[in-house]
Amino acid sequence: MTSTSESTTASATRPLAVGAWALDTNHSSVAFTIRHLGISKVRGGFTRFETEFVVDESGAATIGATIHLDSFDTGNPDRDNHIRAADFLDVANRPTLTFRATEPVLVAETFVVEGEATLGGITKPVTLEVEWGGVQDVPAAGERHAGFSATGTIKRTDFGVGVPLPGMLGDAVKVELEIQLVEPK
Repeated sequence: MTSTSESTTASATRPLAVGAWALDTNHSSVAFTIRHLGISKVRGGFTRFETEFVVDESGAATIGATIHLDSFDTGNPDRDNHIRAADFLDVANRPTLTFRATEPVLVAETFVVEGEATLGGITKPVTLEVEWGGVQDVPAAGERHAGFSATGTIKRTDFGVGVPLPGMLGDAVKVELEIQLVEPK
């Protein structure tokens, strides 16, 4: 949730267009970081995901996302296949992770999105800290693009992903989103 007094929208002279903004998949990413052995971080991402960003007449946006867990990628095929298996992500039975904001939010320079993440029937609250990149005309494409960066942290064991492995694999998973959207026509 964000109050309108926190800051103005990044495109104060041209408010965000009403409607469903489309994901620009070529300029968007979903990444994560998790500690291994408590001494280093393993980084990876998901190559398939969708977003929902629908602006209503008041300028507030309904926000959601779906991540396809079979697209888990750390650049190490053996590790990736192990993480997709039943003892971790269990993508055969839990193919997606979804996020939904609990209410529409007003976009500002920085804002917070309170929401719920669901994986395999388990739903937990998640908070995303968002930095709004603004809106830019793309004359060659005849479109306006908007962008934001968001970060949040989830506990993997809260969602039944693996067992507690103190000293081996961290429980906290930092999620980083770089999202670019295309204005509705």
